Amino acid sequence: MTATAPVTVLGLFCADLIARTPRMPAWGETLHGRGFSLTAGGKGSNQAVAAARQGARVHLISRLGNDAFASLARSLYAEVGIDTEYVGTDPDAPTGTATILVDDAAGDNAIVIDPGACQRLTRAHIDAAEDLIAGSAVFLSQLELPLDVCQYGIEVARRHGVPVILNPAPGRTLDDEMLAAVDYLTPNESEAALLVGHPVNTLDEAKRAATQLRQRGVSHVLLTLGEQGVWIDSPDFQGRIPALDVDRVADTIGAGDAFNGGLATALAEGESLEMAARRGCVTAGLSVTRAGAAPAMPDRAEVDERLESL
Repeated sequence: MTATAPVTVLGLFCADLIARTPRMPAWGETLHGRGFSLTAGGKGSNQAVAAARQGARVHLISRLGNDAFASLARSLYAEVGIDTEYVGTDPDAPTGTATILVDDAAGDNAIVIDPGACQRLTRAHIDAAEDLIAGSAVFLSQLELPLDVCQYGIEVARRHGVPVILNPAPGRTLDDEMLAAVDYLTPNESEAALLVGHPVNTLDEAKRAATQLRQRGVSHVLLTLGEQGVWIDSPDFQGRIPALDVDRVADTIGAGDAFNGGLATALAEGESLEMAARRGCVTAGLSVTRAGAAPAMPDRAEVDERLESL
């Protein structure tokens, strides 16, 4: 079933410049690479693509420059059917970029982001999209944009009774007022550690962190645990949803974005939180078997097939 109301995503597009290496270099060290690629990325954009490929009707609020990287974004959005009415063009700033090093053996990555034109996104851009946000099934944001813009978008969604998903990435501390405005919080272990002030390296520590975040006002906490899946602490469900078992990991770029896109789609369709998290885990699991972020997002049929076999 496809949601009648859209998933609205507030977030960054950036061009991913990905270099594969035999290992992570030390400061001052030069290594021979094992391949280079240029693909579409940015957490907000990736999550929008993931949701669109899961069948959601997706609207994106973002900003691009007037350059070749912007053409990469617009071509992708046309291909997957993302509405771009509120994706503006800034003639005075470049499109965002992410420089990514991927350890070719382990699949781990390190990323440096320059938000470019998205750094100039303002509350006025949110105001222009208020009617769209008000009519959405779900509002999804991250923390790659200026914090006050993210917070304002969440406030607008809450004012209209629209459920908010916040993927608090890149990780940072957030005050209780902002956390209390979030319906679904989806940190990974390192992001959760920053939010609660203690390490999150084990399942017991994840459970403790989720409880603390609930106590600070978050309605539903979904703490993603990589190969262990996701721990959920919610009035609707408490427990661990396992990750999809895959034979080989190409890289983990965009895995969290795939989870959030799958989760948002299922919630927009009225699925239970448990089933929405399962769709998120399968979407993420399939994405890591392919290289890159947006190009690795699986389609609805692939995810449905794997869900049916679980």
